[in-house]
Amino acid sequence: MNWDYFIYFAVAAVLLWTIGAFAAWKDKKRSAYLMTITGLIVFFAFIVSMWISLERPPLRTMGETRLWYSFFLPLAGIIVYARWRYKWILSFSTILALVFICVNLLKPEIHSKTLMPALQSPWFAPHVIVYMFAYAILGAATVMAAYLLFFKKEETTAEEMDISDNLVYVGLAFMTFGMLFGALWAKEAWGHYWSWDPKETWAAITWLAYLVYVHYRRMPTHHPKLALWTLLVAFVLLQMCWWGINYLPSAQGTSVHTYTQ
Repeated sequence: MNWDYFIYFAVAAVLLWTIGAFAAWKDKKRSAYLMTITGLIVFFAFIVSMWISLERPPLRTMGETRLWYSFFLPLAGIIVYARWRYKWILSFSTILALVFICVNLLKPEIHSKTLMPALQSPWFAPHVIVYMFAYAILGAATVMAAYLLFFKKEETTAEEMDISDNLVYVGLAFMTFGMLFGALWAKEAWGHYWSWDPKETWAAITWLAYLVYVHYRRMPTHHPKLALWTLLVAFVLLQMCWWGINYLPSAQGTSVHTYTQ
């Protein structure tokens, strides 16, 4: 299967996710689960078909990682909905997934079957997949932080802050595993675990930013609003780590992590 079929799978998945989000607002939990999960299966079927067609994991280019992120956002949304029953989370995750899908339709960046030798490591797929799931979970935490800062009229409760905390704990844990997998991959591919490549530097900055949030929230005198702003700043750093480094002069032609053809 080639990229031309993506729009059909994407439209079907987004329609299913939209119906699931609407069902969540109407307190129809069974329909919310069924539609969202069916949409995930449809979308993942395309990822698998691309994997088979490319004869490699579709993880090399920016467009390919957006493909995974579009999948993991609704997955993170349904996990949050199942655990905490927030009706709005499926709507937000669907809208965000739609944004990345639209970007991919306009600028797919899906390339040939060829993989450079360094990307043929068995650590390549788990490194990127775990990172994409971490990004999706931390994206959900960011949505929660934005909701509490800008949309919630009443005072933020400890229970709502706990939701942000739990999402960050899970996301940071997966990010840590992703960094470890990346270090093992780097050792196998280039002979060293860490080289302070621009991507690695921003990955460390992002990891530390979320760690600052975790430690600040543990302080008895912490301020909830400041903690939530810390989450938003951390997510901006995450975007810099993910795709922003492609535009840094220091990464042009030197970083092994830039997404090029």
